[in-house]
Amino acid sequence: MSASTTVRSLLCLLVATSVLGGCDRPGGTAKAPAAPKPPLVTVSQPLKKSVADETELVGRFVAVDTVEIKARVSGYLEAVQFRDGEIVQKGAPLFVIDRRPFEIARDQARATLAQAEANLALAESDLARARDLSLGATISKQTMDQRTAAKRAAEAGVLAQRAAVRQAELDLEFTELKAPITGRIGDRRVSPGNLVASSTSANSSLLATIQSLDPIRFEFTLDESAYLKLRRTAAFGSVGGVGLPVSLRLIDEPTFSHKGAIDFLDNALSRTSATIRGRAQLPNEKGLFAPGMFARARVTLGPPVEALLVPDAAIGSEQVRKTVFVVGDDNVVKQKYVELGELVDGLRVITGGIDATDRVVIDGLMRARPGVTVEPKSGTIAASASSTPENGSRSSN
Repeated sequence: MSASTTVRSLLCLLVATSVLGGCDRPGGTAKAPAAPKPPLVTVSQPLKKSVADETELVGRFVAVDTVEIKARVSGYLEAVQFRDGEIVQKGAPLFVIDRRPFEIARDQARATLAQAEANLALAESDLARARDLSLGATISKQTMDQRTAAKRAAEAGVLAQRAAVRQAELDLEFTELKAPITGRIGDRRVSPGNLVASSTSANSSLLATIQSLDPIRFEFTLDESAYLKLRRTAAFGSVGGVGLPVSLRLIDEPTFSHKGAIDFLDNALSRTSATIRGRAQLPNEKGLFAPGMFARARVTLGPPVEALLVPDAAIGSEQVRKTVFVVGDDNVVKQKYVELGELVDGLRVITGGIDATDRVVIDGLMRARPGVTVEPKSGTIAASASSTPENGSRSSN
């Protein structure tokens, strides 16, 4: 055996001895690996808060009054006396139709009336002279009847011509179109110089449209369940819900800061949609609301009740059902099916499925699974803003 072979053998023996010595422990067994720590989650009991029974709905604004401006007489448009889109006051001049043909017609009617009045005066004189004569001796009964009939015909002619004069004067007045309401006018549909057809003709001309702005109405629909709740409230009363408060917010506003009141509920539900039309009215002094604008509204359906609230992000979905994770006294995660209500101050109202003492998982949702033991950490649900879990909302399978 060579010297190099002997040295290699000794080195291998030393390494094997060192390895075997390191593995030996009292009792002759190896050290077991440490167990993993339970995942950390944040839990909190649901927030208890007095919440009014409300429903949130979408609707749009409509004008209280909408008027289409059309001419009552036909003629050539002579002038437009407003700027497109401006606010016009009731009685303000808008359009002028050429007056000259109507002035001529008025003068002719007045002349015809004067002629009818002269005929009446002559008939009255003839009748008066006939009455002064002896009936049968100097004048016959037939002549007397003829003069009486002539007077009555002259009186009727005067009445007819007076009506014709009034009609001619009215037509002349209609050549100047004035605003029937106060509101915002749209753009003019006809320019000066065009022939305008009267509203009584088949091809009548629409000149402009005016819509009132203050107050303004908000139209919405209620489903059958919301209508039943509203119907059973003490505030509904005998007036059919009229006067109940409504709060509104626009699409760029965070709060329902605009206040109004219901002024109309329809008398029947739609057979196709099972909804009923409603309407609220609110002031619009600054002109912020425009007809056709969408908004969200809250309608109070009942008195305030104590409710349980949790962050929206703590709610998951299992097919069509909503769920939350709760941690029991043994720190084991359980899944509960819940029923949801409205969103209040950034938190979701839970109408059923959990108790006030349940510890709901509000953070660390991705680490929580039904049947898994976790390490719960106490958290707080704030009414001003919902908690934001690290992984957002969840969905259980």
